Amino acid sequence: MALRVLIVDDEADARDNLRLMLEEHCPEVQVAGQAASAPEARQRIQELQPNGLFLDIKMPGEDGFQLLASIAELDLPVVFTTAYDEYALKAFKQNALDYLEKPIDHEELQRAVKKMQKLTDELGNGQPSAIAALMKDPDSPLSSRVAIPGRDGLVLLKHEDILYLEANDSYTTIHLMDGKRSVSSKHIRVFENNLDPKTFFRVHKSFIINLAHLKGFNRAEGNMAVLDNGTLIPVSRRRLPDFLGLINTF
Repeated sequence: MALRVLIVDDEADARDNLRLMLEEHCPEVQVAGQAASAPEARQRIQELQPNGLFLDIKMPGEDGFQLLASIAELDLPVVFTTAYDEYALKAFKQNALDYLEKPIDHEELQRAVKKMQKLTDELGNGQPSAIAALMKDPDSPLSSRVAIPGRDGLVLLKHEDILYLEANDSYTTIHLMDGKRSVSSKHIRVFENNLDPKTFFRVHKSFIINLAHLKGFNRAEGNMAVLDNGTLIPVSRRRLPDFLGLINTF
């Protein structure tokens, strides 16, 4: 899938510098446009429909984190760019794909682009593999399993064995009912797009729960989904109305 990005930075020189670096070192990237502020970025995202963002953090008015929070439902892959190194941890907690310090190194830029391209391809509309096609076929015995790529091949996990999924940077940890864990190099968005929404629900930017193992909901602990084994999973304010609407239909 073609990688079309929007560059968001309040400094024109920084935007142009990044555009030139992308043209020279990452020819597979198309710069769809630029924006100098959060409001302009939202407008440009709506107009241009990019599938990735290079986003500055410190901007007048809304900063990069506030912009990202306001468009969270779009789940756009984001690479933060900044001259300040103290924001790295917060950036990764926002599920950023990467974090580039200015002046940007071209090799680090290329690595970030590869991450963005990989995620875009996984989320794209390419032809699924044979095993992926079988997993989407409701009449196939594989339709109730999740494929987790590993160094030695694939591990097929039954849906009922999965308790919840947790995002760890660009990786995803699958927590199982027996206490074991399985780690996938795929982003949690890929699982959200491919798992059955009737069974799996993304309650938080970092968590997808298996509704078959939902035991209750606890407001006293701060809006927590309670799972069968007692694990508490936070439900974000943005996803809370849909979550409550869902469980109230049970």
